[in-house]
Amino acid sequence: MQIIRDYQFVTPNDRGASAAIGNFDGVHIGHQSVIDLARKAAPQAPLGLLTFEPHPRAYFAPQSAGFRLTSSETRAHRLAKLGVEKLYELPFNAALANLTPEFFARDVIADGLGLSHVVVGADFCFGRGRKGTAEDLAAFGQQMGFGVTIAPLVQSGDGQVSSTSIRQALTEGRPRDAAQMLGHWHRIDGPVIGGEQRGRDLGFPTANMSIDDLHQPKYGVYAVLVDVLDGPHQGSYFGASSIGTRPMFGENKANIETYLFDFSGDLYGHTLSVALVDYLRPEQKFDGLDALITQMGRDCDQAREILAAL
Repeated sequence: MQIIRDYQFVTPNDRGASAAIGNFDGVHIGHQSVIDLARKAAPQAPLGLLTFEPHPRAYFAPQSAGFRLTSSETRAHRLAKLGVEKLYELPFNAALANLTPEFFARDVIADGLGLSHVVVGADFCFGRGRKGTAEDLAAFGQQMGFGVTIAPLVQSGDGQVSSTSIRQALTEGRPRDAAQMLGHWHRIDGPVIGGEQRGRDLGFPTANMSIDDLHQPKYGVYAVLVDVLDGPHQGSYFGASSIGTRPMFGENKANIETYLFDFSGDLYGHTLSVALVDYLRPEQKFDGLDALITQMGRDCDQAREILAAL
């Protein structure tokens, strides 16, 4: 998959794509349906996706807490798996934010990227002040020579599928409900970083990863599937993860610590993808290390039982 980050300097080979437009945080089943419509609308054209980095919400409220379900790297990895050939990942800055809906349609979509067809969700808004609607985009497309498909909103279970509803499910410790809306397990990806190595001293060596800038799921212990994406230990494993601030050891920055079952090796600097399967229990402060070690053993036994049934 090719990533293109400037709409003003696009080569002829990068023009003519049929592209889905949006933020695609999480790449959930609603997003996947929009991408599929872009594929079907112009099957002879390259399949593209137009998105923005940073997420507009982060641009307008830079001090807000982490909210993203996926980093840009994780999003790109998932889009490549879906067959996206050209990812237009445009810098979201003051110049782009201040384009009127008409100028966005003309300067970015038609003249800049030269898209042949675009697909947006029914709730799509664009341009300065989010004043442009999906219907406005369809009208601009007729004037400017690109096709527009407005995708219906996808329903799942009790309501509409959205990144917001997925965040709520994760906040409440319901990773299986989140997975139903995502169409895949919710994953936290990133490099393994140095920690205090307490897990090793306790008999449960863990791989530590940052969750900065990401939406933080409910703190506690999870049964997880782990993919080691690079290095000599590349492969898939069962495991248990703790997400939170480790209250047994004072006040700490929240992170995710993962114990891989039946594993021995050094993972520092390598990239892991940790899929949350089931929430086991909240994090807590125990009376002593012996009680903590006993509970960690129970957590692992429970996680093994859950994962073996998948």
